[in-house]
Amino acid sequence: MSRIKIISDKNIKSSKIKKSLVKILKKNIVKRINLSIVIGGDGFMLQTLKKNKNSKKLFYGINSGNYGFLMNKYSSKNVVKNLLRAKMISISPLEMTVTDKNNQIKKHIAINEVSILRQSRQAASLSINQGSKQIIKKLVSDGVLVSTPAGSTAYNLSVHGPILSLNSKKLSISPISAFRPRRWKGKIIGDKTKIIIKNLNPKKRPISSVADNIEVRNAKKIVVKTNKKIKFNLLYDQNRSLQNKIKIEQLRRETS
Repeated sequence: MSRIKIISDKNIKSSKIKKSLVKILKKNIVKRINLSIVIGGDGFMLQTLKKNKNSKKLFYGINSGNYGFLMNKYSSKNVVKNLLRAKMISISPLEMTVTDKNNQIKKHIAINEVSILRQSRQAASLSINQGSKQIIKKLVSDGVLVSTPAGSTAYNLSVHGPILSLNSKKLSISPISAFRPRRWKGKIIGDKTKIIIKNLNPKKRPISSVADNIEVRNAKKIVVKTNKKIKFNLLYDQNRSLQNKIKIEQLRRETS
C-alpha cells in the first residue's frame, strides 16, 4: 500500500470507489513501483498528468466520470489482478506557445488537443504553416484544432477530424466550421513538425488558444509542437488498451 498513491476527484462516486479501493489494497499487496491510481473522469486525469509532468510515475485511471476514454473500468473483484497485469503506454503532449496582443509569451501543454477559437461573433481569419511550408494562406472559420493521436477521438472527432492510430507519429489539423475555403478538410502531418498559426486580423477578429482546457485570450501567434521530452506513462487493463479504444472508434466511424 505504501508504494501506491491514490489521487481522487471529490465527487461522490469517486469517493466511494476510493473507499472500496483502500480496503482492498490493505488486504492485498500490489508490487508495482511508482504507481499512482487516479479516480475520476478524463478531465481529472488530464489535470493530474499535467501536475505530474516531470515525474516518472505510472498512472492507472479508474473511471468515475462519463465516457472515461483515458480511464479503466472499476471492478472491486478484479482490481488487484488488473493492476498487476495492466500494460503501459507512453504518450507525449503538445506544447503550445502563444504570443498575445501585448507580445507576452505563454506556454502550456496539451495531451488531447490545442484548439484555436474565435473570441467574438466575428469568424477567425488564420494562416497555417508547417515549419517554413505554408499549409493554408487564409482560413476563415470558427477556428482550427491540432490533435494528438490520444486526443483524436475527443474534440477532434466532434469536428469531423480523422482518428489517428496511437503509434502513427502523426498530428491532425482540423478546421472548425470552415467558411472559406469551404472544402478544406484539414491535414495530417508528422509529429516532428512545428505548426505556426497566425491571426491575420487580431484587432477585428480576436482569437483564443486553448491547451486542453487552459485558455490564452487575444492570441496573435500560436506555435504548436510535440514535446518529446515529456512522457506520460499510462496503464490499461488487458483488452481495454488505449489502442483498442481508438480502433473501436475507427470501426464505429466506418460503420456509421
